[in-house]
Amino acid sequence: MCFMSRPLISQIHPWLYTACVETHRFRRGLSSATKKTARIKMSDELPYRCTAHQSVLLRKLGDVDMRLQVNKVTNLRLAADKINGVVIKPGQTFSLWKLVGRPTAKKGYLEGMVLKDGEAKSDIGGGLCQMANLLYWMALHTPLMVTERHHHSFDAFPDSGRALPFGSGATIFYNYLDLQFYNPTNVSFQIKVNVTSEHLKGEVRADCELDYAYHVIEKDHRYLLNVTEGQYYRSNSIWRAVSERKTGKEIKEELICSNFSRMKYRPPADVEVEKFGFVERARA
Repeated sequence: MCFMSRPLISQIHPWLYTACVETHRFRRGLSSATKKTARIKMSDELPYRCTAHQSVLLRKLGDVDMRLQVNKVTNLRLAADKINGVVIKPGQTFSLWKLVGRPTAKKGYLEGMVLKDGEAKSDIGGGLCQMANLLYWMALHTPLMVTERHHHSFDAFPDSGRALPFGSGATIFYNYLDLQFYNPTNVSFQIKVNVTSEHLKGEVRADCELDYAYHVIEKDHRYLLNVTEGQYYRSNSIWRAVSERKTGKEIKEELICSNFSRMKYRPPADVEVEKFGFVERARA
């Protein structure tokens, strides 16, 4: 038996969606006004590199118009210019939206791809989630404490060129779906990001050498089929191992997040799919 979910009021009256979004943005602006956020940028690099990562700029994602991918590169360059060199001092919080601001056409942002309810659509400033993904992944490899991170409830595309574990990214939406991390240490950290011809590159630097190293691990990855609704899902858990940098001795292993997302595509033919749920039998 299949039950249809009731449509949201904002779907019946689209103007209510805009009103709701602006209300959320106003409330977020008020709530974050007093937070001690990182603002100061340095052109000189801090001496010690903690971690580095890069991601490919142009990937073929299903039947998404490649024009949106190309436009994304412009959006990432504009955002990188606002973030590159920022220093997160002890007791400060990094906020992506506090640094980048609202992406608008007037500022030079173009239409890029955004995901809404698991569907690829276009919007001004689309594609900045790639910046959030990079920053989140790097933060997990430092002692910075992630205080706000959101993830997609849908897995929209197959693993074509995916380098990081499923569910290890971050989604953002100006300004109330933000990526934020707090510096609980006595060390100052610096974020470096830049866009090359092929990659979005980043690194986190510090003013002293760290005592610990961090390694992110995926566990219990599964593809699942809900036989009741005929819908595929994907799940896993993301862990972080912390070890002494000098000796390599592992100190602890901690759970970062557990993921369970509805898939918008069929699993690869060569993977095992676990079934759950039940199929209602027809009455005689």
